[in-house]
Amino acid sequence: MSIIENIPDDFIKFLLVTVFSLLIGLEQRRHHYNEKQDSLFGMDRTYTFIGILGFILYTIAPEKIWLFGIGAIIISVFLGIYYLKKIENQNKYGITSMISVLITYSLAPLLYSGPVWLTILVVTTVLFLTELKEQLRILSGKFDNDEFIILAIFLAMSGIILPLLPHTIISDVIPISPFKFWLVVVVVSGVSYLSYLLKKFIFPENGMIITGLLGGLYSSTATTVVLARKSKEPDVAINSISASILLATGMMFVRIFILIAIFNQALAKRMAVPFAILATLTFIVSWLLTKWNDKGQRTEVNEHRHKNPLEFKTALLFALLFVLFAVLTKYVLKEFGTKGLNVFSFIVGVTDIDPFLMSLFTGKYHIVLDAIANATLIAITSNNLIKMGYALSLGSKSIRKPLILGFSVIITATVITIFLF
Repeated sequence: MSIIENIPDDFIKFLLVTVFSLLIGLEQRRHHYNEKQDSLFGMDRTYTFIGILGFILYTIAPEKIWLFGIGAIIISVFLGIYYLKKIENQNKYGITSMISVLITYSLAPLLYSGPVWLTILVVTTVLFLTELKEQLRILSGKFDNDEFIILAIFLAMSGIILPLLPHTIISDVIPISPFKFWLVVVVVSGVSYLSYLLKKFIFPENGMIITGLLGGLYSSTATTVVLARKSKEPDVAINSISASILLATGMMFVRIFILIAIFNQALAKRMAVPFAILATLTFIVSWLLTKWNDKGQRTEVNEHRHKNPLEFKTALLFALLFVLFAVLTKYVLKEFGTKGLNVFSFIVGVTDIDPFLMSLFTGKYHIVLDAIANATLIAITSNNLIKMGYALSLGSKSIRKPLILGFSVIITATVITIFLF
């Protein structure tokens, strides 16, 4: 241990700069392996020497940063000459390799001025982005015309509007602050948006299992409706559809618990065991249904589409429902107490329960955690009943038996959980 402690810090940083520069150079060599070597600015050794040069000019006189700056100017001149010749001889305009040269030159000051993990993060990012050129090109082609505009809206919602909102409660009628109200909109939209992006860009083939998993993270009710209608098509895997509908319900438990953990940690501790039991049970029932024979039947869902959850109409509707349920919950509690809240929770279950649940998790209603927990489970039970009704009415007759069996197990377990926990 004493030997390691006696190693000079400059020596360790020199080794790190050398290794990191060599790694970037090796990646450049691998990336341009099929190109003529004499047409490139440099490879592994050149990058290593550039990194070492930056280390020398920065450490030889740290107070005279202009020495390092002169080195950067000289390298930039060489890069400029190389770039002009590249355009003249090869008619290529890319500057990725030249940017990586300047990053390599800057490793030494980065290593001295910040933690080691930051330098490692920069090097890792450079290696990944260099390697992912073709994959990024393919990915960009999948974006719709307004995809980046919608992403910019989300960044504005979370990074600009949210920090500016006050934390004081709006009024006695609406027991929530503007900041918490907007945070709810951002988080719920963000969770659905993540599912939307995964569905669109990572798992575009829409297999049954993926549809159930990601669809449940987005909206288990919408996914149930889509899959139920799919069951009426010829030669589809009926039991796979039934299993995917239940899988979406299992992901509903996961999504709701994530929201609880974000907004109400005390309630999350109270609900951790019940939600873990219910989600696990739902996944097991879904898995058992997949073991039924669907031989020779199709399992893809090609037309399954969700609206982007960051579209203005979608976000606005959620915000309005959230405020409405906050007001109604306040009124019900004041006039009818917790028994009235339980009845109201069951009624709300026939709609989109997320706005109502978020009003429970974030509002200041001065009720005990057990009352909120019971209301949550009652709303979930009611929502599962309505989903079963949608599936039975919109789907094929052949999915009725497995769905009635599966939902009955889940609903019964939820009711038992209400009394036990």
